[in-house]
Amino acid sequence: MRIAVTGSSGKLGAVVVRELRAGGHEVIGFDQHGTRGPGFVQVDLADYGQVVDALQAVGDQHDGVDALVHLAAVPAPGIRPDIATFHNNIASTFNVFWAAIRLGVTRIVYASSETVLGLPFDVPPPYIPVDEEYPARPESVYSLVKHLEETMAIELVRWHPEVSITALRFSNVMVPADYAEFPSFDADARARKWNLWGYIDARDGAQAIARALDAAPAGFDRFIIAAADTVMSRPNDELVAEVFPDVEVRGALGEHTTLLSIDKARRLLGFDPQHSWRDGL
Repeated sequence: MRIAVTGSSGKLGAVVVRELRAGGHEVIGFDQHGTRGPGFVQVDLADYGQVVDALQAVGDQHDGVDALVHLAAVPAPGIRPDIATFHNNIASTFNVFWAAIRLGVTRIVYASSETVLGLPFDVPPPYIPVDEEYPARPESVYSLVKHLEETMAIELVRWHPEVSITALRFSNVMVPADYAEFPSFDADARARKWNLWGYIDARDGAQAIARALDAAPAGFDRFIIAAADTVMSRPNDELVAEVFPDVEVRGALGEHTTLLSIDKARRLLGFDPQHSWRDGL
């Protein structure tokens, strides 16, 4: 496929571009910052006209795309003022969804977020491991936008039943250079409780996107995307007993198995994370 990837210069985006190209796809990166050259278009996603133009054709770079991967955003709370985060993220997502649909692009995969699960879990989760079955619990403006984006996607596919929009609720994205810090997390179980000690290797994030582009049917669905393990060497039962002693545990926790359930992504997308921080130390 010819795939447009927004946020192509970001931490996850750069890996996604690399991995999709390695998988045989033609990739056009869209971002406000990046290296000029084939396969990259500088575009302000908050400007709808630029988005339409960039998706439709750009000089001799391309004459339309088959699929859209939307990763561009202010990537976390606390980076910019809340109002700037809200205006940038919701407008950019609407622009790329609406432009893609208007141009006949029917395969859209985008970055939602683990934050909709209730991070930083100052209010404990309803049960552990968490999954996609309970209603969103946004606790920040950033997370509120992610919830609104999912709601928007539900309505867009209702209006356009031929369109597939897949929301991937990515955990904290990591690259191999980040893993040297992980052993220090064991000293304080609460230091990483904010996302139930989860993470996702960017290479496995790219795999999830590729799987969704291939396998997701028409309509909307959402998936938690995390590594198969936690960031901790300490066992799960010890962590949960210390930090969330009153939360219902559903099933076996496993010694280090992710507490952000990826069972749905495994079952419906064929997602199979291959990378762990434990392999690189």
